[in-house]
Amino acid sequence: MSQDPLRDHLDYFQELGVEGVHPEPLWRARATSGRASNAPQETADPVIPVAAVRAAGADTLAIIKAEIGPDCSRCKLHTLGRKQVVFGVGNPNADLMFVGEAPGADEDVQGEPFVGRAGQLLTKIIEAINLRRDDVYIANVIKCRPPQNRNPEPDEVEQCEPFLFRQIDVIKPKVIVALGKFAAQCLLKTTDPITRIRGREYRYRDAILIPTYHPAYLLRNPSSKREVWEDMKRVRELLGGAASHT
Repeated sequence: MSQDPLRDHLDYFQELGVEGVHPEPLWRARATSGRASNAPQETADPVIPVAAVRAAGADTLAIIKAEIGPDCSRCKLHTLGRKQVVFGVGNPNADLMFVGEAPGADEDVQGEPFVGRAGQLLTKIIEAINLRRDDVYIANVIKCRPPQNRNPEPDEVEQCEPFLFRQIDVIKPKVIVALGKFAAQCLLKTTDPITRIRGREYRYRDAILIPTYHPAYLLRNPSSKREVWEDMKRVRELLGGAASHT
């Protein structure tokens, strides 16, 4: 790896086909302030309701996490070597949510989704549309690591996906990006391959769902980064420049 992180970052954008990276002050202002420009101005201090909304979302997610518990035994994965439950991370009021398959080895150790090599690539993808990892919410269909990173099995999905649905309903994202075949097939209840459903948009629980390739797939097949970049440009259009509800 290069000793120049900025150069690595710019090289990645070039691989995606981005011809230029612009700060876009309006986009960044909306993303970092957590308020759309047309937010109502009826209160003297709009920061107060913003904080209240954020706290409500975070509190509800904390309740769901506590309900799952640190030692969940609802499916057989708790007997198959997983170290901990990996719930989700990010802005509880995010307009953009990423859903992956299940935790891997790094995630199982650190207790946070997408922190390994694939997670580092996902962070770069998020930054490529001028957002930060803290602006979005990241979760998986399955909260525990399957042994040897195998695909989750139907009984495991049955026990775990209701918690994902509740996360989605609390966060109320405008856009959900399903990362990879398994997540997309699970959410859309389809057996169609990712190559068939990628590039299309679906209505899903009051959000628009966009399937794309998993970052781990991109590590093995870097030529597909262009297609993911096209998907992410569409995500940016759908968000309309706002990264959060509040």
